[in-house]
Amino acid sequence: MRPLIIVGNWKMNGSLASNQDWMKSVAQGMESGMPAGRKFVVCPPFPYLQQCGKLIQEQSIAFLSLGAQDVSAQSSGAYTGEASASMLKEMSCQYVIVGHSERRQMHHEADETVAAKALQALDNGMTPIICVGETLDERNSGRAEEVVCGQVAKQVNVLQDRLADCLIAYEPVWAIGTGKVASAQIAQDMHRHIRLQLAEFDEDVASHVGILYGGSVKPDNAVELFAMPDIDGGLVGGASLDAQDFLSICRA
Repeated sequence: MRPLIIVGNWKMNGSLASNQDWMKSVAQGMESGMPAGRKFVVCPPFPYLQQCGKLIQEQSIAFLSLGAQDVSAQSSGAYTGEASASMLKEMSCQYVIVGHSERRQMHHEADETVAAKALQALDNGMTPIICVGETLDERNSGRAEEVVCGQVAKQVNVLQDRLADCLIAYEPVWAIGTGKVASAQIAQDMHRHIRLQLAEFDEDVASHVGILYGGSVKPDNAVELFAMPDIDGGLVGGASLDAQDFLSICRA
């Protein structure tokens, strides 16, 4: 059985005070118990990684792991504004998001760059969450499966058997921050295509890799999404900023 994994991506939000309140609320909420066989991750902005890692430890939130929103494709050097995988590891990060659609669109990150970042994470003992997804134009033109499976294939070409230590997040670009949500069946269909694409490389890898859904996951749609056979959790954006909404999704 693949574990259900819920990842909260705060994006460029948070403050020292609000982060502390969030951690306190989540610690209290998780004390009452969480469904078995699940993992929970929070990905704050870079400046808050040390604070959030310390709060997780101080609050003894055993269920919650720390993740980063991005990582450099380089190990070190003259790369102003970048953060290396070894630095994130020192901050106690266990996960790192790579290739989020906002990075692909705003910073023009190519599949090759995404794969290089995933390798950096793997080499430093972290689990990369590799994001793939199509735009509204690509879906409307009937190319959604072609685009997404093409993105997955490029990761397979570089990562090969190391994909077994990765997570994949399917995030339809048209459903991120828009309030639009792919139906549970649309999401399941794409997750199934991704798993079949992985199976062309290695059926065992395909059966074990967790595939998360990331597209306006909220408490009121999480139950239906997580009930689908190929959806192994969620990459949660805006809803993860509210501690009670995040807890509701974690329990879904």
